[in-house]
Amino acid sequence: MGTAEITIYGAGAFGLSCGYEAAKRGAKVRVIDPNGVGFGSSGGVVGALAPHTPERWNSKKEFQFQSLIMARTHWPEVEDIGGVSSGYGPMGRVQAIADARQLGLAHERAEQAKTLWQGKALWQVISQGETGYWAPISPTGYLIHDTLSARLNPWRACAALAAAITALGGEVVREGEVEGAVIHASGWWGLQDLNAAFGREVGNGVKGQAILLDLALNDAPQLYGESLHVIPHSDGTTAIGSTSERFFDSPDQTDEQADAVLERARALIPALREGREIRRWAGVRPRAKSRAPMLGAWPARPGHFIANGGFKIGFGMAPMAAKVLMDLVLEDRDAIPGEFKVEASL
Repeated sequence: MGTAEITIYGAGAFGLSCGYEAAKRGAKVRVIDPNGVGFGSSGGVVGALAPHTPERWNSKKEFQFQSLIMARTHWPEVEDIGGVSSGYGPMGRVQAIADARQLGLAHERAEQAKTLWQGKALWQVISQGETGYWAPISPTGYLIHDTLSARLNPWRACAALAAAITALGGEVVREGEVEGAVIHASGWWGLQDLNAAFGREVGNGVKGQAILLDLALNDAPQLYGESLHVIPHSDGTTAIGSTSERFFDSPDQTDEQADAVLERARALIPALREGREIRRWAGVRPRAKSRAPMLGAWPARPGHFIANGGFKIGFGMAPMAAKVLMDLVLEDRDAIPGEFKVEASL
């Protein structure tokens, strides 16, 4: 490839998205990850791209909204360039409404969504009977249905981004020379390095466990209830996840907490009892101190940048995160929201 203009550490959601955005703009890109593509939390099985509630609007919610809208053209473009499916699908989401108070909030949010979501997506209250058997049990008999949520298959999405980078003339390798601007996007491990570099905790890892079923509901919406995401994938599987464990011993091992996830999910969504378990997954997701992604220049380290901390929202934020970071790296134009800047976690 010759001399790289940008070297990226980390072949997960943020690293590969930055590499794709840079390569699309004509930069020579080298993505380095000794563990390969999608090894960490970005190689999971869930893949819920879901929005914040349409209320108390702020820059973080606006950023995520724009990224989810951008995803509708972004992922088909990635697939077209690289020839690999990401499993993306704008299938929407259905979630249970627990009580009368939540029902009132749901109606209020439906009205606010008409303005805040700019007519590009719907947030609406529907009855339990409108969804058929594929729905969570709702104590009120009503559900929220939004059309902004989407799904993708995380490890397939990583493979699709890597293929697109390669097709655009970039490199995705396990080892290589570091040249040009350097972007650090190595997830949980990267946050530990940043903690050591800054001499304080700027982020940590939160373990998640998830389960994959042999249950084909390819075009069905994702379901949400009791902190569980249930995602029908385009390959004929359905994913259930996940736990949020601040303290853990084995980062990549599942245990009885996965049993509890499956039990809760099947109680909430009876249709899941038809699916046979085929795989369990565990991994540690990066969580920045600010609870927002960390994007921007590495303080006092010229030519180095950080893209990390996309806890539970990595793939949903990745298209827009890559865009604003590449604006900074390649064009010296800073459009990164203040709460996303590296300094916000220091």
